[in-house]
Amino acid sequence: MTLRRWMWIFVGIGLAALALAAAGHWLLDWPEGPVSMWTGIGIGYLVCSLLFLVLPRWWRQHCDEMFATQASRRYQRAMWPTMIAYSLLLFASIWWLKQGIQPLALRALVAVAPVVPLLFFLRAALRYLREIDELQRRIETEAIGIASLLVSMLYFAGGLLQKAEVIDIDSAAAMIWVFPLLCFIYGIAKMRLTKRYL
Repeated sequence: MTLRRWMWIFVGIGLAALALAAAGHWLLDWPEGPVSMWTGIGIGYLVCSLLFLVLPRWWRQHCDEMFATQASRRYQRAMWPTMIAYSLLLFASIWWLKQGIQPLALRALVAVAPVVPLLFFLRAALRYLREIDELQRRIETEAIGIASLLVSMLYFAGGLLQKAEVIDIDSAAAMIWVFPLLCFIYGIAKMRLTKRYL
């Protein structure tokens, strides 16, 4: 799969989310919350698809070469179902929790349900790391290390600022954003390391 195809997948998801938001607003008489959520998802995917256009040419070529390898194809076949399951479970979990589940144990299970597909994603990522060549493995592990250290330091600094009452951030929101921030910094680090080593 090429980056151009990824871009069109993002465009398709973004347009589908916007169409769902429009149908919910004008045809299904949804409340404002779900309409805003699907509108935000649609805009987010469309913005991400535009980011593919500003990537440097060397990076696009490198990604297309990497996507052509057997390890990468196997990784993508494992990744897509887990990401779809994660997204669906996340929305179902949030919706169900908003309905007011009373038993604490059931509420805890529903809250952490989206983590289960991420465990399968982790397994696929570790298998991918074992299957790639030594240089690419070095780039991947350094990028993961840089992202982990930077996010950990940022989280630690935020905790200190929170304790000193300099900032006031909702702890649940901060915890939820750790994984996406980790992925974002990993992507930037991988890009820089790839340019340095290749």
